[in-house]
Amino acid sequence: MTEMDGEIVPTSLHDVAQPLEAGRPKAEMNVSDKEENPYVVVKRLLKQAVEALGLPMGVYEILKKPRRFMAVSIPVRMDDGTVKNFTGFRSQHSDILGPTKGGVRFHPDVDADEVVALSIWMSLKSAILGLPYGGGKGGVIVNPHDLSERELEELSRGYIRELEAIIGPEKDIPAPDVNTNPQIMGWMLDEFDRLRGQNMPGFITGKPLILGGSLGRLEATGRGVVIHIMEAIRRLGLNSDGLTAAVQGFGNVGSMTARFLHEQKIKVIAVNDAMGGVYCEEGLDIPALLAYSREKGTVAGFPGALPLFSKELFQVEADIFVPAAMENQITEETAPMIRAKIVAEAANGPTTTEGDRILHDKGVFVIPDILCNAGGVTVSYFEWVQNAMHYYWPEEEVNEKLAAKLRQAFETVYRMHLEHRVDMRMAAYMVGVSRLAEALFARGWIKAGKQQRAIH
Repeated sequence: MTEMDGEIVPTSLHDVAQPLEAGRPKAEMNVSDKEENPYVVVKRLLKQAVEALGLPMGVYEILKKPRRFMAVSIPVRMDDGTVKNFTGFRSQHSDILGPTKGGVRFHPDVDADEVVALSIWMSLKSAILGLPYGGGKGGVIVNPHDLSERELEELSRGYIRELEAIIGPEKDIPAPDVNTNPQIMGWMLDEFDRLRGQNMPGFITGKPLILGGSLGRLEATGRGVVIHIMEAIRRLGLNSDGLTAAVQGFGNVGSMTARFLHEQKIKVIAVNDAMGGVYCEEGLDIPALLAYSREKGTVAGFPGALPLFSKELFQVEADIFVPAAMENQITEETAPMIRAKIVAEAANGPTTTEGDRILHDKGVFVIPDILCNAGGVTVSYFEWVQNAMHYYWPEEEVNEKLAAKLRQAFETVYRMHLEHRVDMRMAAYMVGVSRLAEALFARGWIKAGKQQRAIH
């Protein structure tokens, strides 16, 4: 163990103790034992971006580790009177551009490396979008579906109690992520307000509207994915009329992406979720599918569509493929199956290194996650600004500001892609790293020999 910013953290992030949950083998909960460790991947890409930009290697040395990392124990009295102790994490990667910002996920497979990688991606997203934020991320090892509402509320409040000293509206701002939602954000806000003894709505984003949430926040990530898809269609000279799409994952992001693709007259012909999938060559009735999914809890069995199982989704002949589930989905095995012209990474880290190479060799235009799914953090920023102003914008204004931000970011990354003849993923990393490096130079953390031209 070692000390970082006054907190005890593991020397190796693999050394964080992880209790067994619900009898699951520890190996199943460790991202390191999955096909590809996202923390290893993000460090490699950071280093490549630093080298491609000709920056001092000290930039990489600073950016490759979180500035602050905390693991906490959260005891919860269960409904049967027993006590279970859950493990939670919070990674604060960088605060050189502003307070750290990032969601909290509740999932049985959460681990330290995953949370750190996600916090680095958040730093890059904010830098690419020009937001005054650093990157943060949190998680709790739990399957929330196994908890009652009272147990879930106590876990959510306990997480905030344990982290209260290192979070706040000018320090670290949580938000929803996998398996968390506005109600959980409301519980967390209430707990933080109680601890601080005052109303601080800017402490958290993605919260209910009545507590200072922003209009348009729930739809923001999916809306942003489609804004980027439409930009890609334009740059590639495609005609959106008659284009088709397949969407993997039908949670908030996947379902909203399907909805906005449908509104753009792009036929969504296949979708799936954890319980099954559906396919219709003529195009699924997305409004009806959304209603069906809300009622049934799954898209499986949707009337008028054919069933679609597991990896069959990758084999669907669609122009656009949207991975909107979890990490490591487009792999050496699945990438060769994809027939799409565009892959829009709505999820974080959905493509492995080998999967990415295969897509590149096939000429697939990939909109990388750190650009593609940045709509959520952008509207979270708008929410934070509105909280500080105590003045709230109409939804049309939020959506207009979101579209302008994302289109500008796409243009910046696309220009880097053309100028340096790199793929869009490396271009996005180069834009983000360049802006973070500029801040390191300005703060005097790094003495630059030949300072790079700032990217605006």
